[in-house]
Amino acid sequence: MSAPGTTAAPADAATGLPSVVPVDPGRDAALVHAWLADPASSWWGMTDRDVDAVRASLRAVQEDPAQAGWIVRSDDAPIAYAETYDPSAVLLTDVWDAEPGDVGMHLLVAPPPVDGRVHGLTSRVMRAVVEHCRDALGARRVVVEPDVRNTAVQRKNAEVGFRALRVVDVDGKRALLSVLDTDRIGTPDDDGPAAHLRPEHLEPAERHLVAKAIAEFTHERLVTPRADGDAWLLDAGDSTYRFRARVHALEHWVLDEASLTRTRAGAGAAAETLPLDAQAFVLALHEVLGIPDELLGTYLEEVASTLASAAAKHRRGGPSAAQLARGRSDGDVVAAFQDAEAAMTEGHPAFVAANGRIGFGLDEYRAYAPESGGRFRYRWLAARREHTHLALAADRTEPEHWAAELDPATVAGFRATLERRGLDPDAYTWIPVHPWQWQHRIAVTFAPDLGRQDLVDLGEGPDEHQPQQSIRTAFNRTHPDRSYVKTALAVQNMGFLRGMSPAYMRSTPAVNDWVAGLVATDPVLVAAGFGVLREHAAVGYTGDAYHRVDVASPQRKMLAALWRESPVPRLTPGERPITMAALLHRDARGRSVAAALVARSGLDAATWVRRYLDAYLRPVVHCLTEHELLFMPHGENLVLVLRGGVVSRAFVKDIGEEVVVVGDVPVPAGTERIVHPVDDAEAALGVHTDVFDGVLRYLAAILDEDGVLPAAAFWRLVGACVDDAAAGRTRAIDLRAPDFEHSCLNRLQLRNTLQMVDLSAQTESLVRVGRMPNPIAR
Repeated sequence: MSAPGTTAAPADAATGLPSVVPVDPGRDAALVHAWLADPASSWWGMTDRDVDAVRASLRAVQEDPAQAGWIVRSDDAPIAYAETYDPSAVLLTDVWDAEPGDVGMHLLVAPPPVDGRVHGLTSRVMRAVVEHCRDALGARRVVVEPDVRNTAVQRKNAEVGFRALRVVDVDGKRALLSVLDTDRIGTPDDDGPAAHLRPEHLEPAERHLVAKAIAEFTHERLVTPRADGDAWLLDAGDSTYRFRARVHALEHWVLDEASLTRTRAGAGAAAETLPLDAQAFVLALHEVLGIPDELLGTYLEEVASTLASAAAKHRRGGPSAAQLARGRSDGDVVAAFQDAEAAMTEGHPAFVAANGRIGFGLDEYRAYAPESGGRFRYRWLAARREHTHLALAADRTEPEHWAAELDPATVAGFRATLERRGLDPDAYTWIPVHPWQWQHRIAVTFAPDLGRQDLVDLGEGPDEHQPQQSIRTAFNRTHPDRSYVKTALAVQNMGFLRGMSPAYMRSTPAVNDWVAGLVATDPVLVAAGFGVLREHAAVGYTGDAYHRVDVASPQRKMLAALWRESPVPRLTPGERPITMAALLHRDARGRSVAAALVARSGLDAATWVRRYLDAYLRPVVHCLTEHELLFMPHGENLVLVLRGGVVSRAFVKDIGEEVVVVGDVPVPAGTERIVHPVDDAEAALGVHTDVFDGVLRYLAAILDEDGVLPAAAFWRLVGACVDDAAAGRTRAIDLRAPDFEHSCLNRLQLRNTLQMVDLSAQTESLVRVGRMPNPIAR
């Protein structure tokens, strides 16, 4: 934003717009005070200020080079007060990726006179102020953040051309971040809920997804580009794709997306340039990709949904990499944690069709997709105990569990609901249900159970939750120290219908107790600060008809939930958590969070990476070689703890469904399902595939491409960390062998997009294609 200056915008004789002049705190304080005291001005939060306080506020604004106050006048009478500010320095510093020419704006219109409201006054004032921002302040974009509840001003914003982007936490409120391109002043925003599906948003999404498909399908040896000078060519059906790219270790391709073109040979000499189209790319190669004909439509639908999600993310924008690396300027670690969770754009880094969510409509996408940053309340059911299993960690009883997760008034309300129906509350326990699941599955698929009162609807709970990247899981924003809640959610997403098995829930807390106890008593893991976010309670309902016959069906996984520890109570002063997925994230302008964290840390890149590997890779290798224990440690399953931009320690989560013991190790009775002994080479794949191929190949390339750390130096640090972690351990697993089997994730989904892995036999479900050179081979 340019310096606010004192330039006044005179009234336009042709349009009759009001004039805008600098505020004079001494002259105008009493007037602005009277406006602020009116109940209609409550959104400003200053109704209780006296004149002196208002004068001091106006003076502070005028003396701040990043802000300015203005009086709007019509026919020489004051009718409004406006403030403009530099959003890179004031108010939006954590949530808006400001560019030169951005101006923030607040507007306070005088209360209507006693003889009646002046029709169209607010619209005229709004137009005058945004034109003032453009003409006097040089604004290219004007950004505003009205309270989400202030729908009246949102309508006025839309009239003048503001586009609503996303809901953000700012200045102690939930605000609807909105932007106006000043070359579109006066063009109403009437695109509606499908505004993200316009070409300007969908075309970048298509470009990125086609580039990702080329990179990942090449990595999995499904397609083979051929060199053509300083570029590469790939034939797909009647189209040829040309692009520049760099190839890193682990056959990791990084395409220059701007260079990607698609052409088709015409009848003459000249080739026809075609738009990039991810579905067309898949269709042209579907036989090569091995997609069964009966599942092709499902995969194409997941591609379409992934494109829609990417287009919505493009339209909304998001915080910059530097903002995510810095965290909240007010030190709010919870808000910063969830800012990062909502900012992630890629989904799983390897999967092409990563954001299917088949079953969500437009409204539900905005409400429940993690990148929406929205909040919701769980629906609660009472479930008859004889048909329900509530499993608890060893260190909590049922009364302690409900006391930790629900307010006493909420439980009392649940019990009163049952009593009004003539039911015994002690014969029931409580189950949280995702609102989508209630609307689309429970109230339909379990209608007889509700009719029998084996299930009883208790209504919404009071706590607000924010959806996480894993889509079934939500973080408690009302009480951040309370557990995450994970519930069955029968939408089709990335190769699975996202249900939860009540049978698995029975042993989940016991599995978590055992793993957490092992980790907490291992001196190496304790020294590394490595921790487990336990799933310390789980519940599953089996009183339905689908459980009366021993036949697997999706309906048997539609009503279960678990509670997972929050990392917040385990933080110490100066620490803040962030999802490990953020290390692979690039913001809307292509800047990486990883590079921003290195810059913020003040460390050289090699030291920063070494600290990260000590917190992440060392514990994973130690657990494998000392305890024969493997996690699924991809980006979304790790919470990193930062201190000053440096990774100091890590928490692993999602234990119950994804941990595996790969040796003949005794485990507690009832948890034997996690034991799957395998040979050393197969055990090593837990690190080679899930860590090297699933996380580190991306991070190494990002740091190399950004000029932060050469990839060869990165992999030398990985090798040194592995050597140190594995030295002298119980099981001598060679993680530095020359190569390893190449296990391919997209091939799993392409083969069966409805259920890409049999969870009871995951190893047997994998698809291997040859061997992959090991980047840390001796």
